[in-house]
Amino acid sequence: MPIPYRDIDDIEELGLAAYLRIVAAGDKSGYAGTLFVINAHGEPIEFTYNRIETPHTFLWRQDDIRRHAMRKLTVSILSLCPKTPRLILCLAEEVKSELFCQDIQVSIPVCRLAPAIEVTSYSGDESQDTLKDTEPMNLFWFPNRPGENSIEIRLLQELISRGLLVEPFERAAIGLKEVYGAEGNTSL
Repeated sequence: MPIPYRDIDDIEELGLAAYLRIVAAGDKSGYAGTLFVINAHGEPIEFTYNRIETPHTFLWRQDDIRRHAMRKLTVSILSLCPKTPRLILCLAEEVKSELFCQDIQVSIPVCRLAPAIEVTSYSGDESQDTLKDTEPMNLFWFPNRPGENSIEIRLLQELISRGLLVEPFERAAIGLKEVYGAEGNTSL
């Protein structure tokens, strides 16, 4: 007969968090990206990735090429991912506000992260919040910051308490390097 127990660390109800990384490909023109999905324990659930080449032409402005590539790459990654997270986290230095404020509409909260000491541009469509942790962070939410007792905020707080606010971005970068190797040397 099994011993009755209750896992006090059972936080499955919080759902999944997705970390979006989009980086410039090293030696070739283009971008590589991943949506790294973890549970509240930090355990990997999904690693969806893709790559897009950008045109070399005088007809495109550099910012337009980047924005077009980011949109196409993100759409492809989101459409390939078999799991639906509760929230998407991304680095503000990689993902500009227009990606989710103007180019792609998602039904879950998106949170762009930036160290509080860095100057970061953001859209008036985003809600700004500051996290006063060991390293203060600015959080830029779209479409709005979830309510204080919402499951998304509880998930975020659980990730923070486990040191998982920014660490999964590093694992996602390692995953991209593993997938694309030296040929797809991503600049991080």
